[in-house]
Amino acid sequence: MEHKFIATSFNVFDEVRLEGEHTDVIINVNGKEFKAHKIILCGCSPYFRDLFSTRWTNEKHDIQGISSDTMSLIIQYAYAGAVQISEENVLELLVAADQFLVSDLVEACCKFLESILCLQNCIGICMFTKHFYSCSKLHRNAKLYTLQHFGEVQQASEEFLELSLEHLWEMIGQDELNVKKEEVVFEAILRWIDHSPENRREHIAELLPKVRMGLMSPEYFMSNVRNNALLLDNEACSDILVRAMKAIFDLDMEGPTGLDQLTRPRLPSEILLAIGGWSTGNPSNAIEAYDTRADCWVDVTQEDERPRAYSGTAVLNGFVYIIGGFDGESYFNSVRKFDPISHTWHEVAPMYERRCYVSVAVLDGLIYAMGGINGRVRLRTTECYDPNTNQWTMLAPMNEQRSDASATSLEGKVYICGGFTGMECLFTAESFNPEANQWTLIAPMSSRRSGVGVITYGNLVYAVGGYDGASRLRSAEAYNPLSDSWHDIESMINPRSNFGIEVMDDQLFVVGGFNGLSTCSDVEYYNQMTNEWDEACDMSISRSAVSCCILSGLPDVTQYVVDRDSLQISEDASESD
Repeated sequence: MEHKFIATSFNVFDEVRLEGEHTDVIINVNGKEFKAHKIILCGCSPYFRDLFSTRWTNEKHDIQGISSDTMSLIIQYAYAGAVQISEENVLELLVAADQFLVSDLVEACCKFLESILCLQNCIGICMFTKHFYSCSKLHRNAKLYTLQHFGEVQQASEEFLELSLEHLWEMIGQDELNVKKEEVVFEAILRWIDHSPENRREHIAELLPKVRMGLMSPEYFMSNVRNNALLLDNEACSDILVRAMKAIFDLDMEGPTGLDQLTRPRLPSEILLAIGGWSTGNPSNAIEAYDTRADCWVDVTQEDERPRAYSGTAVLNGFVYIIGGFDGESYFNSVRKFDPISHTWHEVAPMYERRCYVSVAVLDGLIYAMGGINGRVRLRTTECYDPNTNQWTMLAPMNEQRSDASATSLEGKVYICGGFTGMECLFTAESFNPEANQWTLIAPMSSRRSGVGVITYGNLVYAVGGYDGASRLRSAEAYNPLSDSWHDIESMINPRSNFGIEVMDDQLFVVGGFNGLSTCSDVEYYNQMTNEWDEACDMSISRSAVSCCILSGLPDVTQYVVDRDSLQISEDASESD
């Protein structure tokens, strides 16, 4: 009632203003006069309050450096508490709101700019907000967006081509610059120079040391960098190229090398977490983070987290959820939520069912938990969690009892594959349509797979490894929903079941598991383009029943990666041994 009364009063004030009644100040902007009430402007802005009380004594006042249209919006906001913000007016409106200390309007402008942040405008927004203390959050987010999407930004953004030398030099020197290959940075420099070659050719010697050429492939360096005409014409580049060759080919040259900068890994934009599992005969609370740029694992274990194995993991709205599982004695229906920024755990609503060997997927803002074993029987039941209400809802049951299955989501549906009924390993798979609350069997896999890893990669559902009732599998296959058919892909290097699986950097990673003889720590990844598997750095501990997830968009990834300075010191020490 009180809010309605205030809104009505301000509507009356605005009508009175527009009619010129009872106004006590005239603001002149470029010859256009605005009649207003001092008390209303003072209530909106401490700037006006200060000016009216200490300096402005006349009834009519001139304001410079602002358009009449923007002044009209400021006054409208003072009376109505809202204005229409658009791409056309937001920048000038933000400047004016900051000038007049209208903090709520500054925040509204910042939220609008963040909502339209994209490849084409992120550099401009970052530069524009650099000197606005009130826009520090937007500035950080725009800078982070630019760095994390650098490969696409430097291709799509005209603003990139207009960067000053100083800004480009600073940008490409950042550890946070997200590039899978350092070649992208080199080619971005060439593109920037080519935009104005007569004025920029000489800057190649200043920019080249910021490229971490020691991380390039030898083939690319020799064919595209070493023999580049722009570099050959600049004597100042010669020493840099020699040092780069030493780094790439590990040549034993005397004198200072400057290898730290040439071989320093960039920071990843995504972090792969391996959580819990079964290790050395016991459930584990270990959490390791994989730093893909440095190809190493970092122990980020949270000591207050209880050991769990055979649980499910999901990431939703920036939180990591640990769902169900088993600690060697109890089968859990509990769900724990981890904040990767504050490193705190919270208990959320428990599931209806206790679920060990549970399958988990995320779709449209909900977490789905399917099947598993409750300590007595294998389950067909499924339920979903809504973080907005902190409630679980039971859904239609699956066609099969499934523990030890694995699930993912693709194009509005949840897919679950394989598993164990208590009697046999399954080759069946099914999909769930949330709109119809219905499970439908899809084409079966070519192999029975219990302890399988299932993940969406591209537009396909991949089923990897597992146990067929006789042996652990290396084989893998992919499902195309459009044709309702499976096809084989290249087999893994190592057989495994009950392992972690995720997609990161457009590659499919499999982590740990059981190889038929023991739990393992080895990690490998699959490239869809080449249909090949390659090995990555092993985890520090062997474990099966491990669950994986991806953290992305963290404001500070350094908590989850190896320290770059200590990494370089370690490498230097090993070279001197």
